[in-house]
Amino acid sequence: MKTVATNRRARHDFFILETYEAGLELKGSEVKSLRAGTVSLKGSYARVEEGEVYVYDFHITPYEKSGAFIPDPKRPKKLLLRASDIRRLYGKTQERGFTLIPLSVYFNERGFAKLTLGLCRGKKLYDKKEAIKERDIMREKEAELKERR
Repeated sequence: MKTVATNRRARHDFFILETYEAGLELKGSEVKSLRAGTVSLKGSYARVEEGEVYVYDFHITPYEKSGAFIPDPKRPKKLLLRASDIRRLYGKTQERGFTLIPLSVYFNERGFAKLTLGLCRGKKLYDKKEAIKERDIMREKEAELKERR
């Protein structure tokens, strides 16, 4: 599994309740750009529309050696999920406070482009501060263990 990009900010800003693996419907040279790693998940989100899931603001830089057909880098990209998962995500996103955030993009063993989609709930400022405190405490504990060795 080759990871192309991760959305590190999502883990800071959201509680990730569930994750789903979705295929990406790409056009033309977008796969080559993805393999080159010229993608950005910053600020991207997904939405369920008419029984299909689309990811928005997922930027794939156009491949420089492509010919005449260059797809729009910020176009909404369709995600390939099971119908039961789509129905579940639609129901959850209708509830207040839930959103779909892309967490990472990677190529699986068979060479297909996959996107990890997280069902998330936003963190409040005090939740973020608490997470930072916990992380600092863990770092101090690990440093003390290293000193003892």
